[in-house]
Amino acid sequence: MSLDVSPTLLALAERDEVADADFLAIVRTSLPYAYRLVNDLTAELALTEAEFADNTVAPSEAERAQLLRALASDSIRGALERHFSVKLAFQNCHRLAVFHPHAEHTATYREFTSPRAQLMNQSPELRDC
Repeated sequence: MSLDVSPTLLALAERDEVADADFLAIVRTSLPYAYRLVNDLTAELALTEAEFADNTVAPSEAERAQLLRALASDSIRGALERHFSVKLAFQNCHRLAVFHPHAEHTATYREFTSPRAQLMNQSPELRDC
């Protein structure tokens, strides 16, 4: 299970009354590594003139699992993108990049998310991640 949902929030969801802030609070507490990584990369991006900030350090297995769960969910990924006002891109099992909003129209984003870039970022150490 990806998220630790309280009975109160589940009841709100059943009535279609879940606010983004409530959903993000659950994401932050249930997937702290993933949330923190997006937060840290967003802060890093804000301090530079770069088109993106990315993580190239492989995390622990538990952290990797959190990141995979967060990015495999459209609702979680979308909530993170809206909250941090960024566009996320993902390679391998740990290389998360944070781009400026609407970056999907840039050559840099298209290159980062291209099949070529995916293939070039493979290694035997990441085979089972």
